[in-house]
Amino acid sequence: MRPEERDALLREDVPRAQTARERRQLADLDEDLRSIPLRGAPLPLRLRNFRPDAEGYLASLGGPLPYMIRLREIETMTAGHEEALSAAYRRLSEEAPPESFADGWRGEVGRWRFDEVNDLIPRHNRWYPVEARLLMDPRRRDYALVNGRDYRLQPLDTAWALERFPAVRPAAAAPRRGSRPAA
Repeated sequence: MRPEERDALLREDVPRAQTARERRQLADLDEDLRSIPLRGAPLPLRLRNFRPDAEGYLASLGGPLPYMIRLREIETMTAGHEEALSAAYRRLSEEAPPESFADGWRGEVGRWRFDEVNDLIPRHNRWYPVEARLLMDPRRRDYALVNGRDYRLQPLDTAWALERFPAVRPAAAAPRRGSRPAA
């Protein structure tokens, strides 16, 4: 072993005089420790009730997920059908005589086409639990409820339309032109 290596090893634990630079750094450190507002208080807990992962970051960069887009399309199409059915219901209640309104309305609803929205609903029912990562409910042995309801959507059909717009002439319907109101 060379003498300078031996001296360095032997002097490792020996205290040595501080340099001016080390004294300044220690003084700055003491000042920082004295000025910390949380000194002597327990540190606040940062509870993390989630686990960030790469998939979450990727999803946030890619915009809405497929189930979100599909649900919005289904809701938009359903609202469009409700508006169109409402307009047809009002028109028929104004034009049709009271005794033929029910048959006329059932015929109108029977001809109504819900094919476009009904193509999306089975896809939603099949893929929503996976895409939305629904949890399982062990008591029901099925996926957990979403906002208190089952996630599965029912297809739109004649019964759906008649439930919202029954085949009963509305009481506030205007009388037909040329007929006199009942006295």
